[in-house]
Amino acid sequence: MKNIKKIEQSGRSMIEMLGVLAIIAVLSVGGIAGYTRAMSKYNFERSQEQLATLVINTRAAFSSAPNYANLDNDTAYALNIIPLDMLPKSTSGTSDIKIIHAFSGIVTLDTANDDKNFSVQFDSLSTEICANLAAADWKAEDLNQISINGEVFEREDLPISLVSAVNACNAEGYTNSIIWEFF
Repeated sequence: MKNIKKIEQSGRSMIEMLGVLAIIAVLSVGGIAGYTRAMSKYNFERSQEQLATLVINTRAAFSSAPNYANLDNDTAYALNIIPLDMLPKSTSGTSDIKIIHAFSGIVTLDTANDDKNFSVQFDSLSTEICANLAAADWKAEDLNQISINGEVFEREDLPISLVSAVNACNAEGYTNSIIWEFF
């Protein structure tokens, strides 16, 4: 009689390993999607804070002036109105200052209504972010109007409904720009 030794194998089978890899893949995709949503929410809140800071700093800088004459990005930079997180790392001097919002688009400060008002413009927003920023209830008593891709919403029309904001942000031929005009 032959003596047959049983060979005992230890470890995992290929099917078990593939199962583990599939579970890891599903969890990774879910994690990436969650991270993307969290970053979008963070940048949305950051952009709201950036706008509020620009408005507060502009009001403070021009509090003793009769109007907002000569307000532009260069003047805002010279008066330290712009939060540091909105300036590119390579800003030097005060010629053609670029201000960048949380979604990496250009921000423009300007005068409006014969220098009695000032405006803050955010360019290059996605449709979703454009609509959410425009529809946010700013609760600002000094907010005169909001323009989305050229469509103007007057003070009495604020806050803008999300449906109206989405329609304005989906306008053909625009790169999703919002202009807030303040007294």
